[in-house]
Amino acid sequence: MTHAPVLHSEWLKIRTLRSLPAALLALFAVTTAFSALAGADDPQSDPLFTALSGVLPGQIAAVSFGALAMAAEYHGGALRLSLAAVPRRGRWFTAKATAVAVPVLLTGLVTAVAALGAARARSGAADGLTGSEQARAIVGCAVYLMLMALFAAGLTAVLRSGVAALSVLVPFILVVSFVVGDSVGTVADFLPDKAGQTVLHRTYDGSLGPWSGLAVTALWTAAALAAGAWCVRRRDT
Repeated sequence: MTHAPVLHSEWLKIRTLRSLPAALLALFAVTTAFSALAGADDPQSDPLFTALSGVLPGQIAAVSFGALAMAAEYHGGALRLSLAAVPRRGRWFTAKATAVAVPVLLTGLVTAVAALGAARARSGAADGLTGSEQARAIVGCAVYLMLMALFAAGLTAVLRSGVAALSVLVPFILVVSFVVGDSVGTVADFLPDKAGQTVLHRTYDGSLGPWSGLAVTALWTAAALAAGAWCVRRRDT
């Protein structure tokens, strides 16, 4: 099969599995709602991060999307059927990753624009931000969410279970980065979520800047995808 039919097939799977469009809707709704509720009363707060603070809870939906999309292949022999149609496992895995990446990227762009607008309308949190700062945050937010979804997809391929992947990632994002991260100093700057979230800040004092932070997250994601691709190639279906 050529690349286009493989991509089309994977896209149909994304569309027809009800939990996946629901996860994208949750990503938009949760991020926008929490950003709208964010206050702008503290003059010392970072206005850009305040306006996009909904990304912190919203990213759980992006991670869930990536994990569920990959986990669907490990139910009812679906992976065996997929590889029967696309014997070249690397090509299939690339198509699956693309089918995960593109919807999250596009949803992330729309979500970031909506979150900034909601924050400005309710509390003025985004007032005073330059056009370049907002453009960087919108693109960076979408790329960050895409990378986290792909990270989850790669880990799911390694563990062969969406539940197992989410059991690792959700506590890590919600607990480790907030509780443990503050106690380990600059090491926390290089965690996959903390590094990528630098792009959501107007000012940054840590070891990484907006794009170098995203690059660190991309390295984590690349490692997870490489491990997932290796497992798909080497393991029996």
